[in-house]
Amino acid sequence: MKEALFYEKLEENKVLCTLCSHLCKIKDGKKGVCGVRINWGGKLYTLVYDKVVAQDIDPIEKKPLFHFYPSKKAYSITTVGCNFRCFYCQNFEISQYPKGVHWHEKDINPEEPEPICPLLEKMIPGEKVTPEQIVEAAKASGCDIIAYTYTEPTIFYELAYDTAKLAAEEGLKNIFVTNGYITNDALTAIQPYLHAANIDLKGFTDRFYKRICGANLQPVLESIRTYKELGIWIEVTTLVIPNLNDSEEELRQIAEFIKGVGEEIPWHVTQFYPAYKLIDQPITPITTLRKARDIGLSAGLRYVYEGNVPGEGGESTYCYNCKKLLIERYGFSVLKNIIENSHCPYCGTTIDGPGL
Repeated sequence: MKEALFYEKLEENKVLCTLCSHLCKIKDGKKGVCGVRINWGGKLYTLVYDKVVAQDIDPIEKKPLFHFYPSKKAYSITTVGCNFRCFYCQNFEISQYPKGVHWHEKDINPEEPEPICPLLEKMIPGEKVTPEQIVEAAKASGCDIIAYTYTEPTIFYELAYDTAKLAAEEGLKNIFVTNGYITNDALTAIQPYLHAANIDLKGFTDRFYKRICGANLQPVLESIRTYKELGIWIEVTTLVIPNLNDSEEELRQIAEFIKGVGEEIPWHVTQFYPAYKLIDQPITPITTLRKARDIGLSAGLRYVYEGNVPGEGGESTYCYNCKKLLIERYGFSVLKNIIENSHCPYCGTTIDGPGL
């Protein structure tokens, strides 16, 4: 195990984890909300520094990032764990896995010399992979981008940070697919090596965040502003769930918030499918996504996309000035891209985003 970054020592061997906005106060021998950071003898350790459970190659459009090097491939990695507990998580088997892992007090001995406790490592699944190996694998696969995704990259920050730094030195780009619950200090530290992020803005009420996700809204809003201020390219995704976050008022509030941060920020309004603890919820009607897209465009956003509905037309990029089709997509595939050096070939308007 590796000592964690971003924590403070407290009295009685407690620690305060300052990596994410939960700001967990953790007793000796206990874990934080994420399930993968443990206080051991008054020091905080990450249990997943070298425990990668998935390594895949994805189109960048799958993240989704539509305005960041279209058609490029991203070498995607993750570990188990998450600092949210979203009732509709598509990857709950790995995101929530550590929260079901417990050990007996008799198994924990903070005085034990390193390796601290082999039992802990045995309980956390994953392949032992180093940052150097991840970067080499990405390069060997022909990917220009490494994506920290599938669960929540904040909770495997130490692995992400070390990998991103090496990747940037090798000329690769790094992206987060994130819930936005990272603290300003942690985000600022990785900023030199982080080039883009897709941030979930899951709703616009504390009630939704607390009840459905186990978190609070305000830290996410602050994080989105910080990403923008730090110059990291961002796109925002809202999974639109019938009867939970799909009212016109709430969708308008989300759109107006994003517009207030930056009108050039793409907003992805995505169709919900029943999953995990929300298997009785209906699928989002396409008409609701159309309504959300119209609301976003009416609020002044330049780019609003409908997700999880391939072939319906809301996944292509249009010039916000002359309205001509520029990038035609079907699902995660780019069928046509006529943008020329980040400009619309019809009217010359600059189209926002790196690598266009």
